[in-house]
Amino acid sequence: MPTDVLIEARGVTKIYQTKDGPVESLKPLDFAIRKGEFVSVVGPSGCGKSTLLKMVAGLLPITGGSLTLSGKPIKGAQKDVGIVFQSAVLLAWRTVLDNILLQAEIRRMPMAAARARASELIAMAGLSGFEGKYPWQLSGGMQQRASICRALLHDPSVLLMDEPFGALDAMTREKMNLELRRIWAASGKTVMLITHSIPEAVYLSDRVIVMSERPGSIAAVYDIDLPRERPLDIMGSAAFGEHAKTIRAHFFSQGILDH
Repeated sequence: MPTDVLIEARGVTKIYQTKDGPVESLKPLDFAIRKGEFVSVVGPSGCGKSTLLKMVAGLLPITGGSLTLSGKPIKGAQKDVGIVFQSAVLLAWRTVLDNILLQAEIRRMPMAAARARASELIAMAGLSGFEGKYPWQLSGGMQQRASICRALLHDPSVLLMDEPFGALDAMTREKMNLELRRIWAASGKTVMLITHSIPEAVYLSDRVIVMSERPGSIAAVYDIDLPRERPLDIMGSAAFGEHAKTIRAHFFSQGILDH
């Protein structure tokens, strides 16, 4: 295994046991994600994208194959992982700072160091001046920035994101894509993003994993050879359009389009 591989799946499967018998959710998956890489996973609803992310986080056990983080089998919730969900899941009665510090309380981190780390993350995420605000005083995009800060507080190697901008309006979502690229570049984390949006996947990623309909399998993996610096107007470029067209062809062939 190359030394820069952080996450590796070899023949990973997932089968759910139901009262009607076993249900195959994921066919054998093989992939590797390198340190510092941004990888998006796209596919139709119900194909097992979120199941895959939960298995990488250690929140769901794999049924077969091997799934490793830093060369070690993933068994149980992983300490070296941060997770951001579609909803920001902020506690209404806690300020932005206190919501971020919830991570420190749960993990029993030294509070002085955690506060210093939180201040750095708040500045990086463009939330300076909002530390004392409550979730209901923030826009949806700002709530998700706070959620990202909370996920990064314990300095994990991997940031897992499950449709983090799916509930936002189109303009806010584009702005958050730009923000996420900036935060990723500043933090140096390895990111695995689940999304239905092909343009979002192309804009954000180094590589895109395309999954088939359920039971999910990997239909293709594409390298996104766009410049590292990506203003939003790159979405209007010919190269961007070709990447999106290539990925979209998978879903046309199945009668499925991204949202």
